[in-house]
Amino acid sequence: MRIDKLLANMGYGSRKDVKLLLKQGAVRIDDQPVKDAKRHVDTDSETVTVLGEPVEYRPFVYLMMNKPAGVISATEDKVESTVIELIDPAYAHYELFPVGRLDKDTTGLLLITNDGAFNHALMSPRKHVDKVYIAEVDGEIAVEDIRMFAEGVALEDGYTTKPARLEVLSQTGQKSVVRLTLSEGKYHQVKRMIAAVGKHVEQLERVQIGPLELDESLQPGEYRELTEAEVEQFLS
Repeated sequence: MRIDKLLANMGYGSRKDVKLLLKQGAVRIDDQPVKDAKRHVDTDSETVTVLGEPVEYRPFVYLMMNKPAGVISATEDKVESTVIELIDPAYAHYELFPVGRLDKDTTGLLLITNDGAFNHALMSPRKHVDKVYIAEVDGEIAVEDIRMFAEGVALEDGYTTKPARLEVLSQTGQKSVVRLTLSEGKYHQVKRMIAAVGKHVEQLERVQIGPLELDESLQPGEYRELTEAEVEQFLS
């Protein structure tokens, strides 16, 4: 990779800014000053420093966020606040985007990255990656509802969902707390499935994607980087 592209990608400014750093002698490769912007760097074997500080080359970033209510799963919006606005500007040069989406009022596990292959591994219908939700429901879940979910629910537009697992965690009168596991992600799918059996979702939280569970230490709006092992679960 060219040294000017590497430094621009790692947040050292525009190509113009990087060329100025090179001209000033602020950039070194293996402790040798470099001024040629076209100089190629082997990031596996060569060490790059800027003003004496090592440059850690990372092409991709993977974040787990505990999405709060009131923000949308988008990179930008002229009206609504987005999940990307919650992330430290130090990550801005990575051009991050949310993996899939959660509705504005839905909370919980949201993954954010700049890796298209990672996004595909989680979101492609062919991958059948399970998503697990906890929902507070206005209505009493019946045995028949659980059976319907297991067979696939016919939605209001005529689409029949793939089989899903519905578990009742607790029920008090007409209020239920359920755990729902599904392998697809149609628009407002959880809410529409619950509505199809005559109930209404009052609160919804995603707690798991595939084997990855929401880190309980993350408060709403907080995030952390995934570990290498967590990333490999989806890319291996």
